[in-house]
Amino acid sequence: MAAAAAAAAAAAEALSRVADVEIDGGGVFKYVLVRVRAAGGPGKDVVRGHGWAEYHADLYERTAQELAQQGLGCECLGGGRLSHHPEQKKIHVYGYSVGFGRADHSVTTEKLKAQYPDYKITWADEGY
Repeated sequence: MAAAAAAAAAAAEALSRVADVEIDGGGVFKYVLVRVRAAGGPGKDVVRGHGWAEYHADLYERTAQELAQQGLGCECLGGGRLSHHPEQKKIHVYGYSVGFGRADHSVTTEKLKAQYPDYKITWADEGY
């Protein structure tokens, strides 16, 4: 019983070290919404968006590799695009991923609002 509790605590600790949001500092780029899980434990949703990614799968694969090194699993919940304008303190969430489908942009928006509380963050299902 103690071993199971210790494993659950370690899983929760690993999960707590995963940043909720990692996106580029500006520009228009693809993003994925990923559910991260600790083995047998709780999970949380995280946002990853970077301009280097040609495809949404590139973002997901790198994220999955990084999480696996920490003993965490994940699944892609969908994707879209972010238009990040730091000089105006605005982020717009829109579009979809051909391979993973449309992420729940409302969830992404809430994650971004927590990370960027002084920004105006909007979303729409339109666009690609």
